[in-house]
Amino acid sequence: MDFYDLIKNRESIRNYDRTRPVEKDKLNRILNAGRLAPSAANKQPWHFLVISSEEMLDKVRTCYHRDWFKDAPHILVVAGRKADAWVRQHDGYNSLEADLTIAMDHIILAAENEGVGTCWIAAFNPEILSDALSLKMDEKVYAITPLGYTQKGFKKKGRKDRKPLDEIVRFL
Repeated sequence: MDFYDLIKNRESIRNYDRTRPVEKDKLNRILNAGRLAPSAANKQPWHFLVISSEEMLDKVRTCYHRDWFKDAPHILVVAGRKADAWVRQHDGYNSLEADLTIAMDHIILAAENEGVGTCWIAAFNPEILSDALSLKMDEKVYAITPLGYTQKGFKKKGRKDRKPLDEIVRFL
């Protein structure tokens, strides 16, 4: 698929077929896209958690209360530690959040390319998620996404309301 068509056609999916897990080779290609994402000073301060077992899915699903979220056969979490990320000397800015979100974006675009649905979720409860995954105190998560195929007959909305370029771009 053309890259610009992929970006234009990608949308957040809130309809998953719980009975159809994503094939391992597709999952690996999707995860590899995250691995290849750029990060500040190439620190790669991330690790990817793919939750697929019913036991772990039941634990993780408690961090975000939407019925459609319970139908995804996989949940992907991108986590990292600030101590592993690049820090700007001038003001102490830590790149962890940017690095993890770039990796998540690569993963979401790769999933779209593979025909796998995703939905960027930041409204989860981080304490519940951290407990469910037994994350260490210094591990951070800024976004999670379900991964899965849509139910038969599901049709994408096919529209994106975005501001026009002339409202968001300044050429200097």
